Amino acid sequence: MRSSFQRSVSIFLAFFLCFTQISPISCEQKVSLTLYYETLCPGCSNFIVNYLPKIFKNGLIDVVDLKLVPWGNTKIQPNNTFKCQHGPAECFLDTLEACAIDAWPDLNEHFPFIYCVESLVYHKNYTQWETCFEKLNLKAKLVKDCVGSGRGKELELRYAAETNALQPPHKYVPWVVVDGQPLYDDYRDFISYICKAYKGTTPIPGCSSSVNVIKMGKKISPFCLKQAAISKLSTISSTFTSSVNRVKLAASA
Repeated sequence: MRSSFQRSVSIFLAFFLCFTQISPISCEQKVSLTLYYETLCPGCSNFIVNYLPKIFKNGLIDVVDLKLVPWGNTKIQPNNTFKCQHGPAECFLDTLEACAIDAWPDLNEHFPFIYCVESLVYHKNYTQWETCFEKLNLKAKLVKDCVGSGRGKELELRYAAETNALQPPHKYVPWVVVDGQPLYDDYRDFISYICKAYKGTTPIPGCSSSVNVIKMGKKISPFCLKQAAISKLSTISSTFTSSVNRVKLAASA
């Protein structure tokens, strides 16, 4: 019997392949949607796995310019190393996903990989991140070379600069921004804001009826606070550590 993780990835890919097409909507009419996140924050993985895929249904992706920024609440130390909120594993996975975006700039290529990794995070099985290459029939070399070299750190520093330049500054992650407007704790209603911001004339089924009614006063969604103490859950399993070492060795070979 297939695991719930395998089922969720398979179902998402089916929707993704059916609904991602060349959009007739011009770039000028599209609504920007930016997600600032960190890979091991439970609220971030929940949003990526259970909420964000909705834009790939009912034509919403046709009007959205989606950008993912994997940095979150990470701090740059005086020695120019990174201190991630959920420990070294998060630093590695942030870099991994940054490298995937860099290796495959097309959303149709990098989002399924990030969805796969975050599904593993959601199911508390992120040490198996390498299986996502095989599941999606992707070549791992470009991404692993990036992670194991200075390229990955360079990308993360760019994301750090972008995140730290946010106005208003982010308070937690996931931090969702629609056309420059942060949604704060109402981020799970992001589709409502997309529909409200869309100024094009082409009807979008995903924005019909009550879906574009912005609901206020909801219970605060789960998130990881910017000022929260660095988690002491930094005891990384030997499986994860060995896989990271293999990536570094492969890049230096």
